[in-house]
Order: sequence, then structure tokens, then C-alpha cells
Amino acid sequence: MSKIKKTIEGYIARVNQRLETALPVAEGPAERLFSAMRYSVFNGGKRLRPLLCFAAADAVAKADHHTETAAASIEMIHAYSLIHDDLPAMDDDDLRRGEPACHIQFDEATAILTGDALQAMAFEQLATMNEIPPASQLELVRLLANHSGCSGMVAGQASDLAATGELLTLDQLKFMHAHKTGALIEASVLMGAVATSQATSQQLDALTKFARAIGLAFQIQDDILDVESSTAQLGKQQGSDLAKGKPTYTSLLGLDDARTQASELYAESIACLEPFGERAEALRYIAGFIVNRAH
Repeated sequence: MSKIKKTIEGYIARVNQRLETALPVAEGPAERLFSAMRYSVFNGGKRLRPLLCFAAADAVAKADHHTETAAASIEMIHAYSLIHDDLPAMDDDDLRRGEPACHIQFDEATAILTGDALQAMAFEQLATMNEIPPASQLELVRLLANHSGCSGMVAGQASDLAATGELLTLDQLKFMHAHKTGALIEASVLMGAVATSQATSQQLDALTKFARAIGLAFQIQDDILDVESSTAQLGKQQGSDLAKGKPTYTSLLGLDDARTQASELYAESIACLEPFGERAEALRYIAGFIVNRAH
């Protein structure tokens, strides 16, 4: 196994251990809720956002236990967003990562509460980080709140629902995806850097540009896979975007132009990492995975 793959596997093991420790044991009066939280967090996710958090920390300084806490909080927010996204009132999806969605495995009320609990727990994790400078801790809270709430992911989800069955311009589509998908990717990168308490303003600017480029590339690749991949590979219903009348890059640009856009954004993201030299090797690897993945 290559050195970089060992590094990536190490990141995954570290965030999984942190999540295992943080999540409540499935027992007691709220056993069903706790079971649903664990089911949704440990159902085979790629841990892409925590990976970006660790890789950004290593690009700036060195990932440590603060990185683990930040990465776990990000994954909790991501899991909550998927649970709510799958609900009948939202995207109405029965499958998530090849398994029944939370509201199918349990029930709608439990799924809603599971998302609520994970969102609250994400911020509770950041509140435990009392060994870093208060300004860094506050900035971590601000980043996660800003990028996951009405200025970020939630606004993107709202615009996605409003756009169903509508024709969007390319700029409108970019806005939607920069918020729905890109915002949490950007938060992951910036939180990894901020958690080191050593990032300079120049480094944060470069990482912001990297994250925005690769975040958009991620969504374009998602749209391509929705057309080209299979339900088994995706772990969710293939072609669901088209069936629901959702605007996508492939429906607006066609497959070839969508691929070109993704490639250009990947190149742009890699150029942003030049100031970090070899320290950004993990970020480069993850960026390559994002634009070349099959699920």
C-alpha cells in the first residue's frame, strides 16, 4: 500500500474512533434514537469531509486530536443533512449508501429527531475543545454554523427544492450547488486549518479557493454519475435527479461539457495548493478521488 493511501486510511480510522466515542450507546429510554444515530453515521460513508479536514490540517501544520474533534463534528452535520435530505418531504429517497434510508429503517419521526440530535451534537463537540485559543474555537463554531445553515447548506437545499421542475441558468445552478454541497466541503477544509491555530490569512485564502473549486467539481461529478453509474454503485437510486426533474450540470451542459468543467475545476484546485508544497499531498490525492470516483 502506498504511503498516501496509508495516510488516508489513518485519517478514516481516527475520525471513526472519535465518532464511536462521541455517539451515545444504543440503550436506555432513547435507545431507538441512539440506534438510528449510529445507523446513520456508521453506514459506509466515504468520510470525504473529515478527510479534507485532516488533509488541510496536515497542509498547514499537523493533524492532532483537535482535528479529530473538528472532523467528527463535520461528519455529524453531513449525516444529519443526508437523513433529512432523504425524507419524503424533501428528496423522498428510500436508499442511502445501498441501505434503507433512516426513515425507512426506523420511521419518519425518528429520522427527524436523529438529524436534530446529530446537528446539536456537532456543536457540542466543538464546545469541548478547551485546549485551543478561544478565538480559534469560536471561529470553528462560526464556520460550521455559517456553512451548514441559512448562509450555506440549508440555503442550497431550499433552492434545490424550489428549482425542481424549473429551468435554471448556469449561474443559478452554481449558486445552488455551491451552497448545498460546496459549503460543507469548504467548511471541512477551513476547519481543519483553523483547528491547528497556525494557519495564516494567505493559507486560508488559498484553501478557500481550493475548496470552492473542488466542491463544485464534486457536484458536477455527482451529476455525471447520476447519468452514467448504476444504483448498485451509487448506493442510491440511479437517475433519480432526472426522474424528479432536478436541474443538473448534465441536463444543462451535456455530459461532455460537464466533464470538461469538472476537469478545469480540478486543475484550478490543484493550482491553489502550490504554496503548500509536499504538505498538501493528501489534499491533492483527495481532489483526484473526487473527480475520478465511480460512486
